[in-house]
Amino acid sequence: RMKKLAKPIISIIIEEFGEKEFFRRISNPIFFQSLSNVLGFDWNSSGSTTVLTGVLKSVINTPEFNIRIAGGKGNEGRKTPEHIRKFADELGLEKSDELIKISRLSAKIDSVALQDGYGIYHHTLIFSRKYWTVIQQGLNERERLARRYHWSFETGVPVVEEKIHSGIVTERKEEEVINLVADKSKENRKTAVDIVNDGSFRKDYSKLLTITRYREGLSVPKRINWNAVEDAYNLQVENFEDLLLVKGIGVGAVRALALISDLIYNMEYEREDPAKYCFALGGKDGVPFPVDRKSYDEVIEFMKDAVK
Repeated sequence: RMKKLAKPIISIIIEEFGEKEFFRRISNPIFFQSLSNVLGFDWNSSGSTTVLTGVLKSVINTPEFNIRIAGGKGNEGRKTPEHIRKFADELGLEKSDELIKISRLSAKIDSVALQDGYGIYHHTLIFSRKYWTVIQQGLNERERLARRYHWSFETGVPVVEEKIHSGIVTERKEEEVINLVADKSKENRKTAVDIVNDGSFRKDYSKLLTITRYREGLSVPKRINWNAVEDAYNLQVENFEDLLLVKGIGVGAVRALALISDLIYNMEYEREDPAKYCFALGGKDGVPFPVDRKSYDEVIEFMKDAVK
């Protein structure tokens, strides 16, 4: 039933408002949740991510549409490169390698550049001949909490900057994170690249362990993939994006680099959690997030027009 209703809604959005508007809407966290409700979900929860993207895949990945959805939950997410090659061929796209790079980078950014305690377990790349967007979900295994990451729709390979997210939907705001995506972290990112390219990472890491030995509440990674660091040094990566794409550069290495850049070189990073929405899309008492009435009204009117 959800599929039967989803198809005409998606068709109307594309036919009446255009492909660009479809990407603008599907990348909007409030629209995504509202579409889920319209299709039959009568509650707002992290479970709607998996179900709705599954419904959209079955509806959109057909000859009727020039849009494709790659990836999914768990093993399906790991098959994203395979899906991209297949769907790019169907759409007559020659840029499958670029889309695979976008997929890898977006997953690395939300799990490594933004360290908020949530591991990505659901990853989808939605793309056409011209546009793409990413919707992915992370899990805090200890607390059994989820959050969904919505990317602004784009046309090229992304760079790490604050505006890449159209919104992050969560069940709880975290008190402190390492947010290297934020504009405030720009110099921290640059310093991290310099540390790797200068070959001073090991020496600086030893200093970090010394100065943080008696600091409570500061988590310094005990394990770092030094082979990956050596690979990055040999490559002389040009920017932070290239550093993230080096195989084996993960949470530990990037966390250590962020702390070194901050505590040794005085290049601070953003600690505030960038999540803006909760799964309940606000609450009448304003906790944990105030209701965004303007966004609500816009989505409601758009849905009315589309359904009519």
